[in-house]
Amino acid sequence: MEKWHLYSEFKEGINTGGRVEYVWLFGIIGVFVLFLACINFMNLSTARSEKRAREVGVLKSIGCDRKTLIFQFFGESMLLAFLALVFALFLVYLSLPAFNLIADKKIVIPVADVFFWLSCIGFTFVTGIVAGSYPALYLSSFKPVKVLKGTFRTGKAAAIPRKVLVVIQFSVSVMLIIGTIVVFRQIQLTRNRPIGYSPAGLISVTSYTNDIHNHFDALRNELMGSGFVVDMAESNSPLTGINSNSSGLTWKGKDPSMPADFGTVGVSQSFGNTVGWQFKDGRDFSGELATDSSVLIINEAAVKYMGIKNPVGETLHWGKDYRIAGVIKDMVMQSPYEPSKPTVFYLRDDPGETVTLRINPSKGIKESLRFIEGIYKKYSPESPFEYTFADAEYGRKFEGEERIGRLAGAFAVLAIFISCLGLLGMAAFTAEQRTKEIGVRKVLGATVLQLWQMMSTDFALLVIISFCIAAPMAYWLMDLWLQKFSFRSDIPFWIFLLSGTGLLLVTLLTTSAHIIRVAVSNPVKSLRSE
Repeated sequence: MEKWHLYSEFKEGINTGGRVEYVWLFGIIGVFVLFLACINFMNLSTARSEKRAREVGVLKSIGCDRKTLIFQFFGESMLLAFLALVFALFLVYLSLPAFNLIADKKIVIPVADVFFWLSCIGFTFVTGIVAGSYPALYLSSFKPVKVLKGTFRTGKAAAIPRKVLVVIQFSVSVMLIIGTIVVFRQIQLTRNRPIGYSPAGLISVTSYTNDIHNHFDALRNELMGSGFVVDMAESNSPLTGINSNSSGLTWKGKDPSMPADFGTVGVSQSFGNTVGWQFKDGRDFSGELATDSSVLIINEAAVKYMGIKNPVGETLHWGKDYRIAGVIKDMVMQSPYEPSKPTVFYLRDDPGETVTLRINPSKGIKESLRFIEGIYKKYSPESPFEYTFADAEYGRKFEGEERIGRLAGAFAVLAIFISCLGLLGMAAFTAEQRTKEIGVRKVLGATVLQLWQMMSTDFALLVIISFCIAAPMAYWLMDLWLQKFSFRSDIPFWIFLLSGTGLLLVTLLTTSAHIIRVAVSNPVKSLRSE
């Protein structure tokens, strides 16, 4: 039972996953976001390599071996990682209420759980090792003779690993942006799907005793006579679910080996008029149970499943012979992301525990509910008046996917923010490194715009390369995700164009501040020491 929530999907009796897929998805995204932060640490550590080269040279010249230096640099990254752990716990404590609101959960920090603290320490240790690995191995490899003679220069080749790491950062960011947009488009497409009835003003009331059914006609007449209710009906399933199924239906021409899994909904005579179902062919139930006790109304999905061209008037056998009186448009009663289930509606003398009412739109909701509750209590004083709005109940079916979209969006913003922080540091370092070059160019007549263009081109090129790598991967992953939906949106080109252009603009805005600051500085100051 403890696995029902996360492992709820089955195919032919075999578990195929469920919500656990999203646990893994966000876990992987979380690791990627942490990896982006590790890349920042690697980039900024190696970017400062010329400043730390003398330190390495001095330490090596007084007898410090490479192994000791590696331990030193790993120690620095470990210290930062564990300081980050303390800061992270503080941030989690502050942000948990907001996260619980988004995720619809009640998560707390398990301070008394030993496994939690061991996991935190272990994860922090791994993070420190990963973040410090490249700087430790790179910085410890410097030759002390070259460093102390002043001939050490990192050169252009040293920048290649940094650029590769920046490309990886922005590739992840582009994929998250594209994924977020696709998720929200899919939710919007499904929301706009025709549901086959009019949900506005419909409420469902659960009846726990036979009192309402025994006095249903009197209750219906009194409520409709008041003007607060347009119509009402009984059924054995709510509008947002099918509680009964049957595999015992047969029809003329049916293949004996063909499975027949139909939803079956028992209703009272006024059900169709109450919910506003839409007919494709045939008629509704008549006003008398005796007249239509052997009549069925089926949906379009049932017609398609049975393969009958003209179903009205045809006979279905289900314990006894039934005649098909009408065909309605598919009503979305279960998951809006799945095709409508083949369903048959039939009249029952005792339809069930669900009473559906359509409130008069010209009356106020609060006033109508207050009046309905009073009359309901009159006929069933022991039953609680518990109601749900059909449109609100239908809207809850999107909560899971909307939550995924919001979390994906939050991760995308976080990934872009972390990437831009690293880019900001890189831009500051690059601008500082090229101060004298910029001074010379200004003396020779270069304008601020030309200098900005020269320095921004490198960063823009990295974003373009990232986009070229990430776009095909994002398309493949999101197309794979969309395959699980029967009604799925496409992935238009404008999503990629918007994502790439947006990220490029953010990159240029992030780097421009430092570049322009150096470009407008007085060249005399930068050239004074030459």
